[in-house]
Amino acid sequence: MFKINENYLKLPGSYLFSTIAKKVAAYTEANPDRSIIRLGIGDVTQPLAPAIIDALHSAVDEMAHAETFHGYAPDLGYEFLRSAMAKNDYQSRGCEIQADEIFISDGAKGDSGNIQEIFDQDNKIAVCDPVYPVYVDTNVMAGRTGTYDPKSEVWSDVIYMPCTADNHFVPELPKEVPDLIYLCFPNNPTGSAITKDQLQVWVDYANQKGSVIIYDAAYEAYISEDDVPHTIFECEGARTCAIELRSFSKNAGFTGVRLGATVIPKELRCGDVMLHSLWARRHGTKYNGAPYIVQKAGEAVYSEAGKAQLKEQIAYYMRNAKTIYGGLREAGYTVSGGVNSPYIWLKTPDNMTSWEFFDYLLTKVGVVGTPGSGFGPSGEGYFRLTAFGTYENTLAAVERIKHL
Repeated sequence: MFKINENYLKLPGSYLFSTIAKKVAAYTEANPDRSIIRLGIGDVTQPLAPAIIDALHSAVDEMAHAETFHGYAPDLGYEFLRSAMAKNDYQSRGCEIQADEIFISDGAKGDSGNIQEIFDQDNKIAVCDPVYPVYVDTNVMAGRTGTYDPKSEVWSDVIYMPCTADNHFVPELPKEVPDLIYLCFPNNPTGSAITKDQLQVWVDYANQKGSVIIYDAAYEAYISEDDVPHTIFECEGARTCAIELRSFSKNAGFTGVRLGATVIPKELRCGDVMLHSLWARRHGTKYNGAPYIVQKAGEAVYSEAGKAQLKEQIAYYMRNAKTIYGGLREAGYTVSGGVNSPYIWLKTPDNMTSWEFFDYLLTKVGVVGTPGSGFGPSGEGYFRLTAFGTYENTLAAVERIKHL
């Protein structure tokens, strides 16, 4: 009789956003005439920018001719996209990242889950709390998290770094030394950000302790403050301790197109072994590459027209964030985030649990958000709202909440 990977059986309940979808579907079925405004999942609503659409059409036209047809992509991705990323995302900021240190993928979510495969099962992981659930769940699947305590909602072998109002939702260096440190800034779900000096502390710590930082930079395009770094490689010494995840979903609206990248410097080693080489082998063996037409669309992100058009889209979503933040503060709620991030972190009123507040908003005013407890123990008592809706729906949702 075949056996299954028992680590999968350790996963508690269902995935956070699947649970939300089921709850909303059940409510909609029972109340078909009730309009629902969704500010829960971080999916964009604005159409792809014209420069990106033009690049897609042009690439499709190329595929119609034998002399310009493209099949499997190179293992690392096409050079034209890797070079554009290296130049615009890194070298323009004084970082030494080269094109051959960038691995193109179909998104940061998959990369954040797959990157742990190149590390030994006995490595100790540290995560922010609250945390993007994928970081923990994929390490559960790998057998790296120990046992789960449903009462405290923590894993025995995971180092949790509480991010609370007391520390401005920014983690402190853990007392127990981890092997792998997951950081995401601007943060999902809290919307918090850290300065370059604060991030440098983490880089220095990782180099001193022999740890690796897996840095999720999916929301860097929303940074508005000058002292907040757009990449961990702005910090001295990051090339010897950091892996960075990049996404086109939020900065360019590719949630339905799919494109991302992982950056692994060649200096990052375990003894004589280059992590770059391990990931290259994994990438070439288990991944067929993002489509040519999608990578051409990604290249258009860095064109002058693409940059200008996407700057307008980012401003659109950040106007939504400002609307949510200001409207809820005016209504007496305690909120944070929304400055360098499209997420607003709301303290639930009247000592409600985060799921109680979810049900309250859904049934009373038809607004959907994300319960903070779904992101970890320190998320209890909080609620995430996203700025990725339309401006009209954002205004309507804020008005509904204000009149509760």
